[in-house]
Amino acid sequence: MKLALIRNFFFVKFAPLVLLLIACIWWEGYIFLGRATGDIIPFTSIKFPVRTDITSMPHLWDIFGALFRPARRGGEEILLTLLINASLFTGRIAVFGFLFGSFSGFGVGVVLAKSAAIERILFPYVLASQTVPLLAIAPMVVIWGGKLNLPVEISIVILSSYLCFFPVAINTFRGLRSVAQNSIDVLRSCAASDFEILMKLQIPTALPYIFAALKLAANASIIGAIIGELPTGVSHGVGRILLTFSYYFISGPAKLFSSALICAALGMAFSGLISMAEQLMLAKQNRILVS
Repeated sequence: MKLALIRNFFFVKFAPLVLLLIACIWWEGYIFLGRATGDIIPFTSIKFPVRTDITSMPHLWDIFGALFRPARRGGEEILLTLLINASLFTGRIAVFGFLFGSFSGFGVGVVLAKSAAIERILFPYVLASQTVPLLAIAPMVVIWGGKLNLPVEISIVILSSYLCFFPVAINTFRGLRSVAQNSIDVLRSCAASDFEILMKLQIPTALPYIFAALKLAANASIIGAIIGELPTGVSHGVGRILLTFSYYFISGPAKLFSSALICAALGMAFSGLISMAEQLMLAKQNRILVS
């Protein structure tokens, strides 16, 4: 039993590091093999799907080294400082988008779960909302926001919340509907109201579903904020930096890869905060059940 617990502990703690190490070895191995064979798979005439020259796949040490070199030619600010400041702006927008989209999704999920008639009417539209690409919606939101004289940050929040809404709505609906009917009947026999059943039984039961959706929404909010920055013309967010470095990818690919790494770290940090909140909430719920 103890051996199994120790094995599980090390697997949970070190598996991500092992996977990261494997990814790094694969990246450098791909570059080494490609440059040694002229981007031809050995013993065949098939070309590698991605070229391995310095303009396409820089070494990992070049990518990390770019973070500590000046972001702009002739400037003194290093790329890491520029990305941190931009991430703070994008992250702040993403938090508002996450909150707005998550609360909206939760509310819709509750309504769908509590009313079969509304479910039949609204559910197809909830599904259809995710078939429209964000890039198609972004210009419209920006134009409408300009007509209403709204700050551009509001438009970005709306676009960010759009990606958060769907997973939270669907998982809330699934979680609330996962409650056994027998449990609901027991509370009804105790004269519990629909609101009491929702708060004391359905939502606590649905928490694993909801937090799984919130972790997806946390990452989606970052993506939505980055995409939303592009049509709004915001110059001090991560989206504009990614777009700028993509123009100069051939001459400086390491900067674009470095920026992508910081974006990934921002999403992981946000998702990690949701995971911590989940552990605290579920631990508190378990203590209540035990007592």
